[in-house]
Amino acid sequence: MKLSDVDLNNLDTFEKATPHAQFKLLRNESPVHRHPGAPGQEDYWAITKHEDLKMISKNPQLFSSEAMSAVPRDPDPASLPMLRMIMLNMDPPRHRQYRAIVNKAFTPRMMHGLESSVDRMVDDIIDAVVEKGECDFVDDLAAPLPMQVICEMMGVPEEDRRGIYELGNRMVGFDDPELQEGHDQEVREDNGEAASAEMFLYAAKLAEKSRANPSDDLASALLTAEVDGERLSEMEFNAFFLLLAIAGNETTRTVTTNGMLDLIRHPAQRQRLLDDPSLLNSAVEEILRHEPAVHSFRRTAMADTEIRGVKIAEGDKIILWYPSVNRDEDVFPNADDFDVARSPNEHLSFGVGEHFCLGANLARMELRKIFGGLTRRLPDLELAAEPRRLRSTFINGVKEMQVKFTPGPRVRG
Repeated sequence: MKLSDVDLNNLDTFEKATPHAQFKLLRNESPVHRHPGAPGQEDYWAITKHEDLKMISKNPQLFSSEAMSAVPRDPDPASLPMLRMIMLNMDPPRHRQYRAIVNKAFTPRMMHGLESSVDRMVDDIIDAVVEKGECDFVDDLAAPLPMQVICEMMGVPEEDRRGIYELGNRMVGFDDPELQEGHDQEVREDNGEAASAEMFLYAAKLAEKSRANPSDDLASALLTAEVDGERLSEMEFNAFFLLLAIAGNETTRTVTTNGMLDLIRHPAQRQRLLDDPSLLNSAVEEILRHEPAVHSFRRTAMADTEIRGVKIAEGDKIILWYPSVNRDEDVFPNADDFDVARSPNEHLSFGVGEHFCLGANLARMELRKIFGGLTRRLPDLELAAEPRRLRSTFINGVKEMQVKFTPGPRVRG
């Protein structure tokens, strides 16, 4: 393979698998690589080394999330004001002010308090399929836990949770025709925007309900929080809800599915974990490293600068590639290997710096619980068909993964 063969815009490639061979070539030969944009999109600098992604992430004044948003796709300028209400797309000091509002809900102490509830949820999720001997891993085992937890935290009634899940799928799957109502790119983008609008409408109804009946959930906390002495506007609350619903649901579901697939495809490592459950924590970190939920985020250069001696101009688009930095040979020995006992494991799947994932503690706890339950109760789970991957250069997702296993007993009635 030559540098001229590298194409990180090819959705067909990403639908088959993460293009690790292309990333390895870039790390070795062109770690700050000028890459043509997808049709109708700007050219960009592809960042593939661990050290460079850390440096960029820790310098938000020079490398902005807010200028053109952190989502890789070039935004419609008319949508930028709304996008900038979402914390993911903020720069400091505004980002720090808004992040402080929800920080307390995601501390290790708060996660510890949730553990018994999550244990029950995991039991119920596995109970729902354990007697059948087969299921769709994504819908039946990976999706329910993060969806239930974040909806529980936000005060979303049980009957509304499936709808929130489906809206989230449409929002992150903007390049996948199957998750949209049409195959035309313009139609798909319109449908993604429509899903965002529906999520905002639902958030407004939730806010109205929470104002009428305040409780100790996160929605009520957001509605009483203040930034510079002022309460969140309706649009700001809606933006918070959208971010928490997507980030707290889609990414953990994706890592759960990718992690199970890694364990299936590396039977010796899976057996190691089955034989020694004390490896669960390190196994979760390796699952996060080996196939992270997010392929890429965007930054925009706010001034002329250099990275590795390569001149970057003010206004240039920069794409950070997380699957690549997590396999950087300068940081990870035998980087392509899946090793459930890997230590140290300095993966960047939760980001670094200002935008380090707010829900990292929650995601780690959920992953420990779901993989603990799966290894105990479905130890021989295996593929019944090849997984069907999301068509996306943004989310490293799987849409469907049919699995089979030896049926077992329910544990909760």
